[in-house]
Amino acid sequence: MPGMEWNSRQARAVLATTILGSGMAMLDGTIVNVALPAIGREFGASVSGLQWILDGYLLALAALILIAGALGDRYGRRRVFLIGVVWFGLASLLCGVAVNTELLVLARVLQGVGGALLTPGSLAILQASFPRELRARAIGAWSGLGGLAAVFGPLLGGLLVQAGSWRLAFLINLPLAAACVWLAIKYVPETSSGEHERVDFLGSAMGALGLAGITAALVEGPSRGLADPLVLGCLIIGLTGMTIFVLLQVRGRHPLVPPAMFANRTFVLANGLTFLVYAALGGVMMLLVLQLQVSLGYSPTAAGLAGLPISLIMLLFSARSGRLAQRLGPRLQLIIGPLLVAAGILLLRLVVPGASYVFGVLPGVLLFGAGLALAVAPVTATVLAAAPDAHAGAASGVNNAVARTGGLLAVAVLPALAGLHGAEYADPAALTAGWQIALLVCAGLCAAGGLFAIGIDNRVLAEEKPADCLSCGVDAPPTHANTASQNA
Repeated sequence: MPGMEWNSRQARAVLATTILGSGMAMLDGTIVNVALPAIGREFGASVSGLQWILDGYLLALAALILIAGALGDRYGRRRVFLIGVVWFGLASLLCGVAVNTELLVLARVLQGVGGALLTPGSLAILQASFPRELRARAIGAWSGLGGLAAVFGPLLGGLLVQAGSWRLAFLINLPLAAACVWLAIKYVPETSSGEHERVDFLGSAMGALGLAGITAALVEGPSRGLADPLVLGCLIIGLTGMTIFVLLQVRGRHPLVPPAMFANRTFVLANGLTFLVYAALGGVMMLLVLQLQVSLGYSPTAAGLAGLPISLIMLLFSARSGRLAQRLGPRLQLIIGPLLVAAGILLLRLVVPGASYVFGVLPGVLLFGAGLALAVAPVTATVLAAAPDAHAGAASGVNNAVARTGGLLAVAVLPALAGLHGAEYADPAALTAGWQIALLVCAGLCAAGGLFAIGIDNRVLAEEKPADCLSCGVDAPPTHANTASQNA
C-alpha cells in the first residue's frame, strides 16, 4: 500500500501481525526443546519418540517452505498467511491435548505445515505493504522485535513447564494466533504477484516424501535394524522420492529450485556450510537441555536460561557481523565462525554432573554464540548474492530449507551415533557418555563447514548493499532475506 505512513495505525498493525506470526513459529522452534524431558516422563517416550517430536515439525517445515512462498505469491500473501496461522493454532491445540507420543508427533507434523505456510508470508507482507522508502525500517523493526521470541523462548518454555505443564508450551499459541488473525483481517492488505505460473505441487510432494522416508529410516533404523521391512521400505521410498524430486527440478518446466543456481560454486559451498553448521546446532540444542535437566539436575527454567547468552549474542552482534562481511568480504568470517562454534562445542564437554554453570556451561555457550554471530548473517548474504537476481527468493528458500534439513537429519542420526537408545536418555550416566560423543561429532561438522568456506568467492558481496541479518535466531536463517539486500 504505497500511501501507508510509518506512524499510522495500519502500519503499526501490519508490523504487529507479521511479528506475531513469525514470532509464534520461532517461539515454538525453541520452546519445545526445554519441554522434552517432561514430555518423555509423562508418556514414557523412547529416544526415537523424542526425535520424532522434534523431527515431525522440522520435516513438514523443511519440505513445504519452498512451495509455501510460491503459493502466497500466486494466491494472495495474506490469504496463505492466515491459513498458516489458523492451521498452526489448531495444530498447537492438538499438541496441547495429546494423550500419547504418537498423537503428539502427528500434531507436530501438522504444526510444521502451518509454520511453513505462515513463515515466508511475514516478510512478503512487509515487502508488499510498505512503500520502498520504509521497507528497510519496517524489516528492522520486525527483526528486532521478532528476534526476542528466539531469545526468550527457552526461558518461557522453562517457566511454563515448571509452573504448570509442558502442554502450556503449545497452548500459549492459541491467544497469539487469535490476535494475529484479528489483526490480519482488519489491517493487512491482500497482495499477490499477479502472475499465474504453474506451482510445482508434484515436485513439492516428491521432496516431502523423500525427506520423510529417509528421516524415518534414520530414526527407526538403529532400534529396528536396516533389514527390518519398515526401515527398508522407508529408505526405498525416501530415496525414490528424492530421485524423482531432483529429476523434476532438472528437467521440469516450473522447478521449485532452478538448477542454474547450482552452477555457482559459492552458492553451493555456502549452502553446504549452512547444512553442516545447522546440523551441529540442531543436535547440540536438542541434547543440551536434556543433559542439563537429566544429568545436572537443572529445573526446566534454569535449563532455558542456560542457553540464553547464545540468543542474546546473536541479537546484539549479527547485524554488525553482516556489515563487517560487506566491507571485508565474507570468507574470513565464514572460516573463523564455524571454527569458533566447533571450539565452543568442545568446551561444552565440561557440562557433566557436578559442573558449575560459570565454569562448566557458560564458556562453551559464549564461544558457541560468538561463532554463530560471526557466521550466520554473512552466509545468508553470501547465498543470496551468489544467486541470479531473478532467483533471489528461491535462493533464500533453498538456504532456509537446507538449514532446517540439517537440523532434521542431525536430530534423526545423532542419538544413534552417540549410542543412545530406548529410554537411556533418562539415565544420567548413559546420557553423559552419549553427550560426550555427540559433541565430538557436532564439532567435526562445524569444522568441516569452516573448510567449505575456503572456496567461497570473497568478492561476492562487493556490489551488494549492506546485508543485516533479519532474523538471526538459533533455528534457521532468515526467510526471504533478499528483501534486505534489495531494500536496506
